[in-house]
Amino acid sequence: MKLLYFNPVGSIGGAEMCLLDLLASTTRARPGWQVGVVLGDDGPLRAAVEALGVRCLVEPMPGALASLGDAGGGGFGLLARMAASAGSVLSYSARLGRLFRSERPDLIQTNGMKAHLLGSRAAPRGVPVVWHLHDYLGSRPAMARLLGLASKRPGLSAVAVSRSVLDDARGVLGPAIPIRAIHNAVDVRRFAPGPGDGEALDRASGLPAAPPGTVRVGLVATFARWKGHDVFFDAISRIAPDRPSRFYVVGGPIYRSNGSQWSMEELRLEAARRGVADRVGFVGPVDDPAGALRSLDIAVHASTRPEPFGRAIVEGMATGLAVVAIADGGAAELFVDGESALGCPPNDPEALARAIDRLILDPSLRRRLGEDGRRAVQARFDADRLFEAWAPVYSDVARSVEDRPDRALISSRIPRGRAADTEVLNAHGR
Repeated sequence: MKLLYFNPVGSIGGAEMCLLDLLASTTRARPGWQVGVVLGDDGPLRAAVEALGVRCLVEPMPGALASLGDAGGGGFGLLARMAASAGSVLSYSARLGRLFRSERPDLIQTNGMKAHLLGSRAAPRGVPVVWHLHDYLGSRPAMARLLGLASKRPGLSAVAVSRSVLDDARGVLGPAIPIRAIHNAVDVRRFAPGPGDGEALDRASGLPAAPPGTVRVGLVATFARWKGHDVFFDAISRIAPDRPSRFYVVGGPIYRSNGSQWSMEELRLEAARRGVADRVGFVGPVDDPAGALRSLDIAVHASTRPEPFGRAIVEGMATGLAVVAIADGGAAELFVDGESALGCPPNDPEALARAIDRLILDPSLRRRLGEDGRRAVQARFDADRLFEAWAPVYSDVARSVEDRPDRALISSRIPRGRAADTEVLNAHGR
């Protein structure tokens, strides 16, 4: 099979980490398949894709189109902005379509809402398209309306990153589109317990080295406004200053959409407004998130709206940290409260502060949660098994290409008939 993935940005956020995990798992399980990636922007994601031995192409997205989005509350104003950018949409779709046709894929998989819209429009007729749904559609009325229209495309299916996202997508798209729920995964070898370097976090933050015995508590996330940085600061303000603790913000802005994220300056001001600026280290983006996690004792997830999945939760658990997470949306599917992590209600800084303070004061609880969380991730979210979950999606594609007009051209790559499905999906001794 020949698979082509389309991602709208070249930076690396949660959705892009999921893409990298899927690429790694697929190429390991099916080394004979041809896999490629198209990006709408150049950036570190290109090098990460190529490091996996996957061919990566860049079709630069115009700035006016890249900045469109309603994650920051743009609502139906997005429709007006998109209408004003109609020329960019049409010209970019045409360029993308030419690239797709030249690649002759058996399937196009899109990663992100703009990718779903543009990829569905640009995909050659007869080529199946799979939307990998990382977000709730119902909370974005403009995108929901546009994706509802785009969902009429024949041969479209979707994979949601959680049952929560699947239920939301069903409410927006209706029953006509096949949708599966497949949880994301993490590399449990990379995200594993081990010695950390807390002083490196201090240096990156411009802080003096913390005293021995300091419990390091971190929020590791992009600067999307709904990731709960402000709630984290509110919680810190409720924790006694004499606790043996230091707090960190790890990450940075990655999006090009207007209004969807904090700047570093804004977050520093938010911390200062709450009187906790001297207790928080701003680490910035890191090349090695697993190493940053190992330098912490407690990982905090504080999202203010339902989390579609919650990759940071799973990464923290895999690394053996005690995790405090918002028990809402897809995140609630990832852990058992009190066993593999501590759960909190959303937008409740008082509850978040109590959970963090409890862990600061109880090293045995931190150790137990870390050990149990690690075991839970190994059992449920190991990236080595990711392709097994996706195999039925690609099996359906193997069947659907039988009906394509150019079936004679691809018959040399994909044998005909039901027996062929077994051959394709069990190749190379699998």
